[in-house]
Amino acid sequence: MNIAFAGTPEFARAALAALLAADFPAALVLTQPDRPAGRGLRLHASPVKELAQTHGIPVIQPAGLRLDGKYAADAQAAQQALAAVQPDLLIVAAYGLILPPWVLALPRFGCLNIHASLLPRWRGAAPIQRAIEAGDEETGISIMQMGAGLDTGDVLLERRVPIAADATAASLHDELAGIGGELITAAVQRLARGPLPGTPQPDAGATYAHKITKEEAVLDWAQPAVTLARRIRAFNPFPGASSALDGILIKVWCAQVDPADVGAVPAVPGGTILAASEAGIAVACGQGTLRLTELQRAGGKRLPAREFLAGFPLHAGQRFGAAEVAR
Repeated sequence: MNIAFAGTPEFARAALAALLAADFPAALVLTQPDRPAGRGLRLHASPVKELAQTHGIPVIQPAGLRLDGKYAADAQAAQQALAAVQPDLLIVAAYGLILPPWVLALPRFGCLNIHASLLPRWRGAAPIQRAIEAGDEETGISIMQMGAGLDTGDVLLERRVPIAADATAASLHDELAGIGGELITAAVQRLARGPLPGTPQPDAGATYAHKITKEEAVLDWAQPAVTLARRIRAFNPFPGASSALDGILIKVWCAQVDPADVGAVPAVPGGTILAASEAGIAVACGQGTLRLTELQRAGGKRLPAREFLAGFPLHAGQRFGAAEVAR
């Protein structure tokens, strides 16, 4: 099986690593161009590129794939590179570019996508975060035959995974990345022996997982504590849920709903601190109370509540979100 691979972040690196470990080397890797990162804004290679180079796999990094678009020259070079290796199959995992028709039609067995949801639930860019934010009880990995639509192709394989009550986007990502590697390896093994039939996705139940923005990570304390707890977990590690306090930006990394008053409406405005102790910072919400247990002051480190309060004392009556702060 002559394979090409398209992917960029750590989620995709885990899939490529699993294929390599199963003796399915890639003849060519496509990944996003190097991006500036860190305080010095130095260019950094993607996790997929780093792994590919370690194994001596040729890498191309087109900025676009449309032959008639802004990056037509990049697309033409990519077309030539893919045509030269004549892949039987293109495996795609969190690549970051939409595949135009010429890419979809090039491999003999088409293109398979590793998608981190149970399709048609959460098509789109941020299925892991949106599943946690929505309070879904389970999610999973779908291996999908790619077509012209956005995550609408037939599902070839899937595995369901319960979402733990304390799962964050980071922990669920790591769990699903490992499963994605196992499932795509199984798909390639089966495809090498013969046809791998797919199941068409139903239209009912389809939802779209919009890309996460920094703006939506600002906590709205008028919402119920249960909703806010989900958002905090969904936005950990990126972009990190946040709120202003006395003009200072505070990120909230971990929080727990107080089970004693989960449906109660506090007598004080949402965002008001009710108590601050080593056990956490109790904050009134639209319904119920949220206990913040891990926080980070702008420019500081992530700290448990006890250590955070030692350097940034808080008291009952202060209010999160009462004033905006420059982000």
